[in-house]
Amino acid sequence: MSLGFNSQSSLSTVLGIVVVIVAIVGTQFLDWEWGSGQLVPTVIAVVLVGGGALLVLRDRLA
Repeated sequence: MSLGFNSQSSLSTVLGIVVVIVAIVGTQFLDWEWGSGQLVPTVIAVVLVGGGALLVLRDRLA
């Protein structure tokens, strides 16, 4: 068992950072309100959740 980072953990970290940046930029500069029925934040959230689910499935099946 290795204590170093692998590509899976690096990819997950990048995905998490992207989510944080999108949330901050969207709420502070684009006037997005999460859960208000606006389409763009919802689509971004669905795509990112789907990407995260694919990462987990790929890890489980490998």
